[in-house]
Amino acid sequence: MDSLALCIPAYNAAAYLPRLLSSARSQHILFDEVLVYDDCSTDNTTAVAEQYGAKVIQGDVNRGCSYGKNMLAQNTGCNWIHFHDADDELLPNFTTLVHDWINNSDNAFDVLLLNFNYMDFATGELLGSGDYNVAELHADPLKYAISNKIVNFGVYKHSAFIKAGGFDLDENVLYNEDNAFHQSLAKQQFRFDYLPEVTCINYRYTKSMSASNVLKCARANFHVLEKTAATHGNKYPYELSCQLWYGITQLAACQDWEYVKKAISISKKLGYGYSPDGHKVFKTLTQIAPYITVYLREKRIRFFKPYLRKSD
Repeated sequence: MDSLALCIPAYNAAAYLPRLLSSARSQHILFDEVLVYDDCSTDNTTAVAEQYGAKVIQGDVNRGCSYGKNMLAQNTGCNWIHFHDADDELLPNFTTLVHDWINNSDNAFDVLLLNFNYMDFATGELLGSGDYNVAELHADPLKYAISNKIVNFGVYKHSAFIKAGGFDLDENVLYNEDNAFHQSLAKQQFRFDYLPEVTCINYRYTKSMSASNVLKCARANFHVLEKTAATHGNKYPYELSCQLWYGITQLAACQDWEYVKKAISISKKLGYGYSPDGHKVFKTLTQIAPYITVYLREKRIRFFKPYLRKSD
C-alpha cells in the first residue's frame, strides 16, 4: 500500500510550525509520517514539532534546507514524500487528492507537481498560483523545467528521489535549489504529472530568504543554468539562453557585472550572444554590443527611474 510522508526542513521555525502542523492534522487522510529536520535552530523548533507529534531529526550544525531535505528523505519509510516549508500551509484537501492521484496514476509517473495559491501573508492578497501546463510538462519535462520556475510544491516517489541523488548540496545553487532539483529529476527522465486543484498556500513575507537575498538568488539561478547548459546545451540552446538573458537583467539590476559577463559568455556559446526574446530594440542592440547594451540600459533605468532600484 502506498504511503505518504510530510517532510519539513526547519530553522528557527517555532512561530510557524503550529499553523503547518495543525493543517497536517486537519487532513481527512492523515500523513503516514510527519518529519521535521531541525537545522540547529536557536529557538524551540524541536519542542514545538514534538508537541504536534512530529518525528524530529536534529542537526548538529546549520547546513541549509537542501541538506535537511536529503536527511528527511533518508529517514522516512514512506514510498512517496512531500517537502513543505515550515512557513507555508496545507489545505484540508491535500492528502485526499494526492492519494486519489497515486491510486489512479497506475504507477505512470514519478513526480507530481502541485498547484498552490501565492498569497501575501500580511494582507491575504492573492498574488498568483502555480498553473503549470500539463501538456508541455508531459511532452518534455526538462524543457519545461528550464523554461519555468518549478517551486517547492510536489510529491516525489522515494525511489526516484534517491536515484536522482536528492537536492544538490553545491553552495552555488543554494538559493535556487528547487529549480536545480526538478531539472535533475527531468535529466534522469523521470516522469512528471500535475494536479491542477489548489492544495497548498505559499506565503510571501517581506523578510523572506529570497526577498532578502536578491543577488544570491540571481547568482544561484545562473549556476543552475550553467550546469544544465554543460549537460544539455546542445538540445535546449534557445530555452537556456532565454533564461540566461532573463537572469542577466536581474544581475544587472544588482550591478553584478562580473556575472553579467559570465551569463553572456555562456549564452554566446549556446549560439545566442544576444537576447533571443523580449523587446525588439533591445534584441537588436544586444546583437551589436551585448554587454554595453545591458550596462547602458541599467544606467538609464537608474538615472530616469531610480524608484525601480530603491531597494539597493
